[in-house]
Amino acid sequence: MKIGGREIGPGHPPLVIAEIGINHEGDLAKAMRMVDDAQAAGCECAKFQCHVVEDEMVPNKVIPANARESIWDIMVRCSLSEEEEWALKEHVEKRGLLYLSTPFSRAAAVRLERFGVQAYKIGSGECNNYPLVRHIAAYGKPVILSTGMNDLDSIQGSVDLLRAAGVPFCLMHCTSMYPTPYAKVRLGALGDLARRFPDAVLGLSDHSMGIYTCLASVALGASVLEKHFTSDKAWPGPDVPLSIDPAELAELVKGSRAVFEALGGSKTILPEEQPTIDFAYACVVSLRELAPGTRLGPEDIWVKRPGTGEILAAEFEGLLGRELKRAVPAGTQLRWEDLA
Repeated sequence: MKIGGREIGPGHPPLVIAEIGINHEGDLAKAMRMVDDAQAAGCECAKFQCHVVEDEMVPNKVIPANARESIWDIMVRCSLSEEEEWALKEHVEKRGLLYLSTPFSRAAAVRLERFGVQAYKIGSGECNNYPLVRHIAAYGKPVILSTGMNDLDSIQGSVDLLRAAGVPFCLMHCTSMYPTPYAKVRLGALGDLARRFPDAVLGLSDHSMGIYTCLASVALGASVLEKHFTSDKAWPGPDVPLSIDPAELAELVKGSRAVFEALGGSKTILPEEQPTIDFAYACVVSLRELAPGTRLGPEDIWVKRPGTGEILAAEFEGLLGRELKRAVPAGTQLRWEDLA
């Protein structure tokens, strides 16, 4: 898949998404500060959440596990106005980053489409919200879909909608626990997704502490990595305690590219290893002066470095009992032409 000019998939370096989300707590200046810090860390994409609260939910008193107030109160406090979100998108793109936002309602999706976004991120809570997925897919733009709290069968429903709309899509494995214990991350699910949905780009939306699991997921096929991000872990916010900071984000970008570059290949000897072979290998050498006609025994030959001789240590056993056809001085690397 491609977002803007950025190719995303197994043949390309992982796309790291700084999930700023609602860590700005409704403060546009803080949101822009986090964009700047993400860009300075080498990140390519900043993501937010688009909340049109009255279209998203009914008033309620449900308190998320990682918060002390109702989800209604959190979203009322943290949502940005349309004008603020537009200013934020412009700021992101002026910094050269990809702008992504998760619409949590139809009105939010309509707003983002007015903005001319290049792709959509759909959160785990909407993975089985087929009416909203259908609405977003109809825009014909790439979709990144998180799959926390959903099994393969419920994911299938959304994938069917995305396929029917003909949009490229990425499936993000996710565990919706805040934070996620390492034992609950379940990176093996990437294999499940790959087998069930072979046409999907794969990724990890990670809520565990640090960057370890994201780095590991690259080796298992993840092409998109999403982590909650904050400029300062002392700031308030329900997602801040499990967010990474600028230094960690920089390490994630650097580390994910390193792991990507290290993937592939096969167990062969590289030409670039020859200088090391020249000193590290051992070759067969004479232990004493040997006359023509000598039948070689362990008292006559042994293996020593460097590896610049013709007969490597691996051939030692096969030389025992062989006859010399010429004299060999002591301490000499044997050559095949010395043997009868």
